[in-house]
Amino acid sequence: MNLLIKRNKNIRPIKFIKNYIKFNKSSVLIESGNTKVICNASIEKKIPKFLKNKKSGWLRAEYSMLPYSTSIRNNREIFKGKQSGRTIEIQRLISRILRMSIDLKKLDNKSTIVVDCDVIQADGGTRTASVNGSSVALYILLKELYTQKKIEKNPFKNLVAGISIGKKNNKLFCDMNYKEDSSTEIDVNIFMNEKKEIIEIQGTSEKKPISKKNFFHILELAEKNIPLILNAQKKILEKI
Repeated sequence: MNLLIKRNKNIRPIKFIKNYIKFNKSSVLIESGNTKVICNASIEKKIPKFLKNKKSGWLRAEYSMLPYSTSIRNNREIFKGKQSGRTIEIQRLISRILRMSIDLKKLDNKSTIVVDCDVIQADGGTRTASVNGSSVALYILLKELYTQKKIEKNPFKNLVAGISIGKKNNKLFCDMNYKEDSSTEIDVNIFMNEKKEIIEIQGTSEKKPISKKNFFHILELAEKNIPLILNAQKKILEKI
């Protein structure tokens, strides 16, 4: 099953395809414009050492870009011997945001949810697309575990979604592609849940400082458009 949300004034077309990977029911392909990310959610029976005796499960994310996800081939990081700072930063971002969408105390205290985000085509907004697709994959996984009585309570609380917003020539751009993003003066990623509560904001000024007025305009644009992504997520989950 797939869902396509056509582009409005601000947001690129969004498409979700469930069960994209044959061997994992909790797999989702998200297409945001020309950016495509495969998101898989799974569970493993182990937790980090720092959670020993804490009566809590855990969630972590892994993020990678395939060699030809961009116009120039990227070398696989495994051959470099280490992950790039960008990869680590995005993995931590995805992990933090998704952990805010579940109650880890309701998860088996010997289990870790692993979310894999593999970018197969990048045209801006890979981190927001990864979160948007992973939230759907995570919902599917937890509902399946609860239905099969592998967990006593479903720990899922809220869907989460993010969007990129930039500014150029006194004009705000929402859900930017690579061309728009590479020339922007201000670049902000905002993540919210279904209650319009802010989970995380990442922002930088490339050329000019962000004024308080501009920042509030950016927040308003995010509040207006993130619900469109959340509605798309809900639509694909209606028949689960």
